[in-house]
Amino acid sequence: MQKDRSHDDAMAELFAQDPAFATAYLNDVLTEGEPADLMVALRQLAQARGGVPALADKAHLNPTQLYRTLSPTGNPELRSLTAILAALGLRLAVQPVAPAA
Repeated sequence: MQKDRSHDDAMAELFAQDPAFATAYLNDVLTEGEPADLMVALRQLAQARGGVPALADKAHLNPTQLYRTLSPTGNPELRSLTAILAALGLRLAVQPVAPAA
C-alpha cells in the first residue's frame, strides 16, 4: 500500500531528483504564476535541498524570518530573494517580453 504524502513533499522529491525540472518549474511560476506560487515553490525547493533551516544558514538569513518569507503571503525584499536564490545555486535574470500582437 502506498503511503499518502503532501503535495509539498512530492514536489520536494521531484525537485531533489531533477534539478533541471526545478529550475524550469520556477521559471514557469515566474512567467505565469502569482507571487504566492513562487514562495511555495521556493519553500518546496528548500525542502528538497535540506530544509528551510539549512537554506537559512547558507543564505545567512534568520530561519524564522525565512519561514515567513517562504509562506504564501511572504513578500521578500530583493536582497533576501537574491540571497535565497544564490543559496539554492540560482539567480534572477531579466528577459525581454515578446510584444503583444
